[in-house]
Amino acid sequence: AIENIRRLDKKSEIVAVTEEEYPHVYSRCLLSYYLAGEIPEEKIKYRDDNFFKDNNVKIIFGKKVEKVIPQRNIVLLSNSETISYDKLLIATGARSKMEMIPGKDIFGVFGLRDIKDAKNIMSVLPKCKEAVILGGGLIGLRAAYALSKRGIKVTVVVKSPYILSQIVAEEDAEIVQQHIMKNGINILTNLAAKEIIKVAENLLVILENNEKLSCQLVIVGKGVQPNIELVKETPVKINYGIVVNEYLQTTVDNIYAAGDVAEFYDITTKEYTINALWPNAVIQGSIAAINMVKGNTKKYEGTLANNSVDFFGLPLISCGIIKPKTKEFEILVKKDLRKNYYKKIVIKDNTIVGLVLIGKIENAGVYRELIRKQVDISLVKQYLLDENFDFSKIIPVIKQQKEKFTEKEYKEIILS
Repeated sequence: AIENIRRLDKKSEIVAVTEEEYPHVYSRCLLSYYLAGEIPEEKIKYRDDNFFKDNNVKIIFGKKVEKVIPQRNIVLLSNSETISYDKLLIATGARSKMEMIPGKDIFGVFGLRDIKDAKNIMSVLPKCKEAVILGGGLIGLRAAYALSKRGIKVTVVVKSPYILSQIVAEEDAEIVQQHIMKNGINILTNLAAKEIIKVAENLLVILENNEKLSCQLVIVGKGVQPNIELVKETPVKINYGIVVNEYLQTTVDNIYAAGDVAEFYDITTKEYTINALWPNAVIQGSIAAINMVKGNTKKYEGTLANNSVDFFGLPLISCGIIKPKTKEFEILVKKDLRKNYYKKIVIKDNTIVGLVLIGKIENAGVYRELIRKQVDISLVKQYLLDENFDFSKIIPVIKQQKEKFTEKEYKEIILS
């Protein structure tokens, strides 16, 4: 957002406020790799240390915006200072869901959402031989993978019947779950923690079935919740997140929102939701910035659930609707479980609305583009499960539905 504002407006004052104290622009997506010891701290930074200075931004670290007061065009900080604005972008993101488990505030029990969490976790690693992860979603499993790479014995406790229940169906998850367990991570399903207690130098996680897991580290990876408290009881409309229109504008004209806090139309479900993903946040930040500077001139086409992860050399991509609940959906599946190969395509009204790829993920971008643009795939439906399905296969349908693409997108696909 800052880069796009400065590209269009070299003079206006930009003030950025962050609760974080870490004075660098870094990627949260890389924290699990940092935790695993696969990359050094320097590699999680994705902008130069002089980024804010070079873009003439006044940056305030270590302060939280407690309240937005739209009637006065000001924000109230945690130190009682106020800052006025002409245009405001709320990009407060989301925080780890820390369930109300007795013992969750004991040192040694952490989330994994920001660099502070990662450094806290790393501070206990020298004395850590066993760890328990609460949650079998992407956050929890990435944490489990990272600790396993450090030689720590890891147990993952999952309340659902299977892992990754938010991004794949049970049949899809089984392939990944078996692969992870073969690589030394223990997974307990249909269970949850009811208490965490400190016993000498160890932590004891007591499960619902009264089983006890002794460890030195607990990571709560139960997903995230958007940071919307700063606009509660204001004219800014909130649902699960901050509701925005196609310009990333809230119900208050000079306030915009982007990223994991912004709730907008999902391309596949046709409903308002939050898809808390880095690529969505990047696009939203860019579009919101353009509209803040130039007026509402650029539309956001919609958000899309799109996840990609790799565990011990087994890649997984899921996109869109992956667990349809009605008969109007058609599901195409091709698999070879001996080779950990799995491909699932979900179709509705002759358009692809969902995708799961495990093992071989080549050309995932082709399917994603068909989903994103809601292209009628009638002409190529018989080829969708082919292992060599690529952009060359879809040129006829792209040409036939040229109006669904910008001129630049159309030329790039045809030339590819």
